[in-house]
Amino acid sequence: MERVVVYVDGFNLYFRLMEAGLKKYRWLDIYALAKNILKDNQSLVAVKYFTSRVNNDPEKQKRQTTHIEALQTTGICIFYGHYQNDNIECKICGNTWKKGNEKMTDVNIATNLIIDAYMDIYDTAILISGDSDLVPPIRSVHKYFHSKRVVIAFPPRRKNNTVAIASKGNFIIGRKKLIESQLPLTISKKDGFILEKPKEWY
Repeated sequence: MERVVVYVDGFNLYFRLMEAGLKKYRWLDIYALAKNILKDNQSLVAVKYFTSRVNNDPEKQKRQTTHIEALQTTGICIFYGHYQNDNIECKICGNTWKKGNEKMTDVNIATNLIIDAYMDIYDTAILISGDSDLVPPIRSVHKYFHSKRVVIAFPPRRKNNTVAIASKGNFIIGRKKLIESQLPLTISKKDGFILEKPKEWY
């Protein structure tokens, strides 16, 4: 069996679902999605989910925390970057506002891709993202670890040719896989606390 580690760019996947009009599928079971995109000759070794904690909107924070706590019950590994609020200034009127930007996710994914290749954790890495910033680490894996390959699973309706060319295989995650990979509407944590799908995500 071919050993597979799945790496998920959380924000990239989330926003692509929103752009594609598939926001009702945000209550994703990331582990189930990883299992559902494997081929019959592949075995799932680990699922690594990369995200940052939103800090500029209490309601968004609550929904994200609920989803993350739900994902933690499935056994995936979660890696956190940093969410930074930058001041943006309008060059015409001079008004300023804050815009949230995710930091460190690309670096965290790149580091894990290369270290896991070096440690011989996987034969194939499946990367769920369409971010072209990840092209350099993808190329590095192929250049220095000839027996390894990185395959790209693009979020729905979002293909990036630059990323596709750097990969050794790519496909787009379809609606059917999303439907098959939803978390239960309610989840009981070990301490007995009940998590519920946010009403805004229906």
